[in-house]
Amino acid sequence: MVQERPSSEKQKIKVVILCGGFGTRLKEQTEFIPKPMVRVGDQPILWHIMKIYDHFGFKEFVLPLGYKGEMIKDFFVNYNWKQADFTLDIRKGTPLIHDGGRCEDWTVHFVETGLNTKTALRVKLASRLLKDDERFMLTYGDGVADIDIGKLLEFHKKKAKEGAVATISGFAPTHRFGIVEHKDGLVVEFKEKPRMIDRVNCGFMVFERAALEYFDGEDIMLEELLPRIAADGKLALYAHEGEWHAMDTQRDYEELNRLWNEEPDWKVW
Repeated sequence: MVQERPSSEKQKIKVVILCGGFGTRLKEQTEFIPKPMVRVGDQPILWHIMKIYDHFGFKEFVLPLGYKGEMIKDFFVNYNWKQADFTLDIRKGTPLIHDGGRCEDWTVHFVETGLNTKTALRVKLASRLLKDDERFMLTYGDGVADIDIGKLLEFHKKKAKEGAVATISGFAPTHRFGIVEHKDGLVVEFKEKPRMIDRVNCGFMVFERAALEYFDGEDIMLEELLPRIAADGKLALYAHEGEWHAMDTQRDYEELNRLWNEEPDWKVW
């Protein structure tokens, strides 16, 4: 896929990636590291998420931190020399990166939002870095998708003109097991793991600045706040028809790494 040329609009839209949770359902990995730092291939899943946004021209990120947030800071502070060949002057302690290194041209803001803070309040605490930005992106630090962020933004802008202040991306997952359709006690058809009709919020959200009025400082989950926006008729849904992968359990972790080694659909860069 050809790299898009970032527009001035995209360059000013910040991407907030929630990075503060404990990741308790992935305890095999998160006992010692925060979930966004769990690796898919040789890079943390957070890096994969940022690469997706980067591909579509979004290069400025806000990371609300919590559990073991210092490890996320350490990863980015030391990112350049860990990725590149370098020469070290032991007396000065300053590495000389060869050929400029392979560092992405990202700006990353780190915001300490507390150990036990819930996601909606983390967004509120991080919003001070959004200043007067017209809108911002928001997603979770544990999910990747082959989503077209440019099309998502255009959809959101259209809905914003109609009064929406936020857009979520809806993904229709497949059933974990095959489905048996039946009628009058007889099997009619077997369906092997069909797509569900209902959709889940897979992250990759867009918010107008006006949406911050809903983030009033109450320590609640984002999933508790979104229904309030929906109740006012101001929450849009962008139907993502591609693939989405969340890293919630050890099984998900193993599947993501299997896909990365074979054919990662989210690798749009």
